[in-house]
Amino acid sequence: MDETPPQTYFQKGFNLKTVVGPVLAESYDSSVVERLKELSYLAQAGDVRIKLAREFGFCYGVDRAVEYAYEAREKFPDRRIFLSGEIIHNPEVNGRIEGLGIRILPDHRRPEERYADVEAADVVILPAFGVSVAELEHLRSKGCVLVDTTCGSVLNVWKNVRRYARDGFTAVIHGKHLHEETKATASQTHPGGRYLCVRNREEAEEVCRFIRGEIPPERLVEQFGEAMSPDLDPVRDLQRIGLANQTTMLMSESLEIQDMLRAAMLGRWGVSQLEERFRAFDTICSATQERQDAVLDMLDAGGLDVMVVIGGYNSSNTQALARICAERLPTFHISGADRIEETTIHHRPIGVEQVEVTSEAWLPEGPVTVGLTAGASTPNNVVGEVVKRILALRGQTPDALVAG
Repeated sequence: MDETPPQTYFQKGFNLKTVVGPVLAESYDSSVVERLKELSYLAQAGDVRIKLAREFGFCYGVDRAVEYAYEAREKFPDRRIFLSGEIIHNPEVNGRIEGLGIRILPDHRRPEERYADVEAADVVILPAFGVSVAELEHLRSKGCVLVDTTCGSVLNVWKNVRRYARDGFTAVIHGKHLHEETKATASQTHPGGRYLCVRNREEAEEVCRFIRGEIPPERLVEQFGEAMSPDLDPVRDLQRIGLANQTTMLMSESLEIQDMLRAAMLGRWGVSQLEERFRAFDTICSATQERQDAVLDMLDAGGLDVMVVIGGYNSSNTQALARICAERLPTFHISGADRIEETTIHHRPIGVEQVEVTSEAWLPEGPVTVGLTAGASTPNNVVGEVVKRILALRGQTPDALVAG
């Protein structure tokens, strides 16, 4: 009698939450954050008031991905486990994952190079951002065990992009073309489909200018380079376009880009052909939008002197939160509590990738209200440590927190 082959693909975890739950709680929960929630997200100690956004930190998809990584270690205690890049964009979390003996593999253009050390007996965890079609196919060919933590919101984008390709539409993706998620999304257009990635309004305007006939196709190809399909012909392939998003981009910008492209296609082809030439779906994830909305509510309520946004410097959704805040008041994007010192703060400038600068006297003298939020890949323990550090600057501790 033939034996049933062993399962090599897992997308729903291993039902080990009761085992890893206590470890996750000890690693990522924070009594300080719980205290702030008890005090209705606004608390005071001495002359410092801390106001925390109503929605912040770990989202469901991130929580799920981290849990699955811990479950994989529990399920396969004696196997080598690899992770396709960072599981999420947070240095604290990735450091703890590596502490489990899970090896994070750096990015590489060729799957054969990235996974050269992976063997059939090994386990490979796919991160919340997902991996490209070529990587997944390569890993399947090796026969190793795959633990897929790809976020459901990302899978929803992929579904729409595949539909675009099937129906002959080129996917215009609002995202960073070198970001893991955007690369994975772009790969969903193949075989047969095409894509072009626009990072912001300015790049979207260049596409609109081409559609309106204001610039030649050669200029578009030169400008976008690796941010477009290698075989994309603007004249042929931008006659029918469908908009998609990296799920963690700024919603207001995505909507503006949608309106820009729609107007350009309307002007070029007329209202009678618009429906058959332009499509758009809202693919910003709900958690990203909830965190952006919560920060806008804080800003609209007023009363803040300075804003601290916590999250990995390569986290797009954290960058989006920082951009929103910086339009209203002094804002500092930090990766964790260790970036705050006595009178200085080390932070990522708004709109600048992977650069850290130092600012002096960042916290105003006298009574001060500090707004706090955190990206969807930032655990509560990191938020709590930041609160402790800010309070310590004024000689206070979390034990002194009272309703603000």
